[in-house]
Amino acid sequence: MTVVALVSGGKDSCYAMMKCIQYGHEIVALANLLPADDSVDELDSYMYQTVGHQIVVSYAKCMGVPLFRRRIQGSTRHQDLAYRITPGDEVEDMSILLREVKRQIPSITAASSGAIASDYQRIRVENICSRLGLVSLAYLWKQDQSLLLQEMVTNGIVAITVKVAAMGLDPAKHLGKEMKNLQSYLHELNKLYGINVCGEGGEYETLTLDCPFFHDLMTKRIISNARIVLDEFQVMLHSPDSIAPVGVLHPLAFHLDNKIESISSSAINDACLEKIDSVCEVQGDCLRRCTAMTQSIDAASNLDDVIEHRPLISKRERITYFPFAVGCKIHPKLQQGLQEDMKAVLKKIEAQLMEYGFGWENVLYIHLYISDMNEFALANETYVKYITQEMCPFGVPSRSTIELPLLQVGMGRAYVEVLVTNDQSKRVLNVQSISCWAPSCIGPYSQATLHKGILHMAGQLGLDPPTMNLCSGGPTVELEQ
Repeated sequence: MTVVALVSGGKDSCYAMMKCIQYGHEIVALANLLPADDSVDELDSYMYQTVGHQIVVSYAKCMGVPLFRRRIQGSTRHQDLAYRITPGDEVEDMSILLREVKRQIPSITAASSGAIASDYQRIRVENICSRLGLVSLAYLWKQDQSLLLQEMVTNGIVAITVKVAAMGLDPAKHLGKEMKNLQSYLHELNKLYGINVCGEGGEYETLTLDCPFFHDLMTKRIISNARIVLDEFQVMLHSPDSIAPVGVLHPLAFHLDNKIESISSSAINDACLEKIDSVCEVQGDCLRRCTAMTQSIDAASNLDDVIEHRPLISKRERITYFPFAVGCKIHPKLQQGLQEDMKAVLKKIEAQLMEYGFGWENVLYIHLYISDMNEFALANETYVKYITQEMCPFGVPSRSTIELPLLQVGMGRAYVEVLVTNDQSKRVLNVQSISCWAPSCIGPYSQATLHKGILHMAGQLGLDPPTMNLCSGGPTVELEQ
């Protein structure tokens, strides 16, 4: 896939790019969010690292790919874990930024991030990717932090601390230190105080000065190959707390040090040279009204569809206990194709849920049966218009999709059964990002839903998580996976 990498300048986002390259993806652009005021180092942000933003501008030349930047205009307005589009929220700044990147480089299909343990950040990146039709790549997600830090150092990530805010970390002693020199000390602090070795709890932040891919990735030729050298900096003490003082490193002067002399190539035209290390600042007002990408379906036409198809509903006349099931199929004489059948079935179930006083947010699990698995994409296209994150603020239900000979038994091309509860105490596992941890969702569903001690698990394939390809070796290996 062609990838835009979300970069803060920290070690995690840089190593995430290395993992993308390892798994065969191509980094064609960088995206960064920075404070509105250049003199400000750090914002009170739940989403973004901004310390060291003055140096991130150099990444375009170090890597030979365009850098898109946006000044953060929003603030933290939507603090719930599950994110909804919120005008004026800082998350919408990222949405505007990535939308412009995709407009200028339409070939981009994925976005990478350095998320390791923060569900808050991962969910928001996934939300934006979903809206823009991008795949979220999060190859560091849920990795062991001790092993991850060792991998970063071993694989050539040269990063220094630019913020410290934890017991045992002293701004005067530890700011500006390379991670390879702090690694063993961080493990000691982990044993003493339980700090996160990679700084996932905000214990420290880093700035990457050099890494193996600081050369041209777009043309696969070395046009520039430089490391960043920090010439002068100032330690800014934000909190003089005697137990856990907080301080940041404010860059004053830096330069690029060429590792390999620049070369020219007749295969690279002037237009390409101008573009590959360009810096583009993305404007726009994040306070404008935000609209969902998925358009609502016209109610009148839906009603006509339901009447025309005459869906057959399977339900209890009286609900005496929960959860209960509702199923729906199409009368065999009135079927009109998979998508039309799906639309009618889902609309009828939605109407039935409303009759009971419920909605899609009360659904724990969905069994989707279709007559031909080759039409899965068509079924999913209709499914996503009804079962959305907006309709299910507590998490989309888990799902299994099964091919059955529905036509042979007079059940149309689609049959849907939903498991419904009368409370909203469910907890879901919904990871849309591709990672090394577990297979991502290949549809609008949750991998698992926990409700009152019962775990409802989605259907699973024998996929290799980082590549999302079926494991080689046949059915036995797939089953083991």
